[in-house]
Amino acid sequence: MPQRLRRLFTSAFFISLVALALRVAFLLHQASLIPVEVLAVVPFQNEVGNVSAALARGEGFCCLFRQPTGPTAWLAPVYPLLVAALFKLFGTFTLASFYASTLLNCVCSSLAGIPLFYAAKRIAGLTTAASAAWLWAIFPSGIVMPFEWVWDTSLSTLLAAALLWATLAFADSLRLRNAAAYGLLWAISLLSNPALGILLPFLFGWVVYRHHRLGCLRPAPILLVLAVLLAACLPWIIRNYVQFHRFIPMRSNFSFELWSGNNEIFDEHSHEIHRITRYEEAHRYAQLGENAFFDEKWQKAGHFIRTHPALYLRLCGRRIVATWIGTETPWRDFSQTGSLLVRFLFFWNAATLLGVLLGIVLLYLTSNPFLFPVAVFPLMFPLTFYIAHTSLRHRHPCDPILALLLALSFTLFWGRPPKPSSVQ
Repeated sequence: MPQRLRRLFTSAFFISLVALALRVAFLLHQASLIPVEVLAVVPFQNEVGNVSAALARGEGFCCLFRQPTGPTAWLAPVYPLLVAALFKLFGTFTLASFYASTLLNCVCSSLAGIPLFYAAKRIAGLTTAASAAWLWAIFPSGIVMPFEWVWDTSLSTLLAAALLWATLAFADSLRLRNAAAYGLLWAISLLSNPALGILLPFLFGWVVYRHHRLGCLRPAPILLVLAVLLAACLPWIIRNYVQFHRFIPMRSNFSFELWSGNNEIFDEHSHEIHRITRYEEAHRYAQLGENAFFDEKWQKAGHFIRTHPALYLRLCGRRIVATWIGTETPWRDFSQTGSLLVRFLFFWNAATLLGVLLGIVLLYLTSNPFLFPVAVFPLMFPLTFYIAHTSLRHRHPCDPILALLLALSFTLFWGRPPKPSSVQ
């Protein structure tokens, strides 16, 4: 019986089922507190819901603010297409579509535990693998995000975990079949959440460097990865060029995101702007068109950064804190809140940050060969959000890897240095 229990509790599939049950239970509990007519509409009152509704109506990838404003590249295509398919099956802005969308998020989030398990097993053995998967199963953001955001956020966690596992597997075998699959996975990831692209040169570069150092690098698999990646992304790139007459690799909204976190509203001495509303921005977007709208935001963000360099650095510092703790002023907010749940989340985020740092140090001290591809996620992925603007939702795709590093840090207290496994 103990052996059977051990096999059960170290099974990636069983742990993922528990993770799915926790996410669905939270979804059902929260949904029971909200009126049906609200659930059917409000979660889709965002860019994803608007574009998906247009796709379901056969109007194409357009109508960003639920207005006939023409084609858009504000979003990458994969997740809006998935939600549009759900709209076709269950109706646009219906309760059934809400449950289908959030259940899809729950499934993606829970499935992230499987590639995470096998990546962790390769990096540090079975005990760490099971610990990482269990930590991900109970990770607060992993439970909350599938309900809170009908967005690519939960899908991105699955893709991020899969990218880590696939990178380790591809580094062990540069067979052409693996190369094609690796290139396709990267293409799907970029077409789902282009922010993952910041990891591409580091993870792919690590594979190339590893084989070059071992003297067994072959050009054919490397070129095949790039060819498959380009071939899969090229139709979307061509579509964007035809529609907007400019090169837009995946999505076009970075200038808006940069301006959102760096504008006159953050300067307490400025009298130019006092608030930003969604209505005003939607009206300006409709008035100018997408190209001119983003060009204006780029110019305004650039002007603000050039004229407020000290303030911009402070804003970046505040965003770094908010990325990891969940708020720009954690001590003040922790002491002022009366919610035990909020205090627990602050504590969890702080403990996670400490665990991530300890996990990286442990990999370094034990000369673990997989230090670089693991550390890249927390060190590099949030950089874009430090520059522009951030929230825990933006960091969430790398949370499964944070669970892995947190599991690794536990070995410091157990006194068991992690050992890489030969199992891929």
